[in-house]
Amino acid sequence: MQLGQEKSKVLFVCTGNSCRSQMAEGWAQHLLGNQLEVYSAGLKAQGINPHAVYVMQEAGIDISKQESNSLDSFSDQHFDYVITVCDHARQHCPSFPGTTHLLHRRFDDPPFLAEAEETEVGALNHYRRVRDEIKDWVLENLGQTIR
Repeated sequence: MQLGQEKSKVLFVCTGNSCRSQMAEGWAQHLLGNQLEVYSAGLKAQGINPHAVYVMQEAGIDISKQESNSLDSFSDQHFDYVITVCDHARQHCPSFPGTTHLLHRRFDDPPFLAEAEETEVGALNHYRRVRDEIKDWVLENLGQTIR
């Protein structure tokens, strides 16, 4: 980014803004915060998932102070990129005016996968895998897209 150039505004969208979009916001802020102004929202705000907070903390990123936002709270803002991270959000995401680029990258839903696990370790492993997949995607794709 050149001196005086504004940061690109990015909004990650998921169904509840509790896990995947929160992790994506955390990674994007951590890895590309010098280039991006990052937000996340859900079709409905459902609060931040404590397991998502825990596994992000393991990676050295604190998302505990992020807020779970409803997509409606951003209706009057312009974003350069809106990225849906689940199929439900992609199907129900409203259109954004102007030059907003819509991107989609589906990630598995850790809370859903964790329900089938009998141990906390097994459940957390789903969160860790998705956390790492989101990090890789942010680095490999989002970082290239905004250059």
